[in-house]
Amino acid sequence: MMKGQPMNEETSGSASGDAAMEGLTTAEARARLQKYGPNRIETREKTWWQRLLARFWGPIPWMIEIAAILSASVQRWEDFVIILIMLLVNAFVDFYQESKALSAIEVLKSKLALKTLVRRDGRWQELDAAELVPGDVIKLKIGNIIPADVTLLGGGDFLQIDQSALTGESLPVNKKAGDEAYANTVVKQGEMIALVKGTGLDTRFGKTVGLVAKAEMAARSHFKQMVIRVG
Repeated sequence: MMKGQPMNEETSGSASGDAAMEGLTTAEARARLQKYGPNRIETREKTWWQRLLARFWGPIPWMIEIAAILSASVQRWEDFVIILIMLLVNAFVDFYQESKALSAIEVLKSKLALKTLVRRDGRWQELDAAELVPGDVIKLKIGNIIPADVTLLGGGDFLQIDQSALTGESLPVNKKAGDEAYANTVVKQGEMIALVKGTGLDTRFGKTVGLVAKAEMAARSHFKQMVIRVG
């Protein structure tokens, strides 16, 4: 997970020309990987039954469970059944909404680039996209999924990029040196060298994943508030 990537000399692009094109050394890249974390979208994995059982643990489930126990203790069985139904409905709706959020995130994650051409130690080499760090220099060409947020440096006239997965634009857009391009967009035409600016969750794509999760959490919170009012 990203630890935050403030704009600094590592990613500002102030190193221009031949110096910028040389990229990083292995030692520099290793240090930045420690600082910024891997270029991937990380989520905490739990089994389905762990996620389901968690729906019965917490302040709101406890309130409903206590109400059910009190109803049973005074033999108000009609109230007990109603409260039990509320508890189960709350648990399963919450579980379903969380499952939808996780599925949406997994679909987004499945579209990330796996490999990329990186300039390290003065030579081009193919590396896992997860190893990219801010300040890396990468080569983009037709068919590539852009593995991180980048600034285009040159090495070609322009790139034509399909941004539909990120912005919803139906037509590819042309980018030239100095323009920014974003993770999870696709190069449709051209070839250029680019400087990595943001990785992992500190990309537009990563922030989109975060917004999906927040939207689902908001829906779950709204449903829980309804359950409390009904109770």
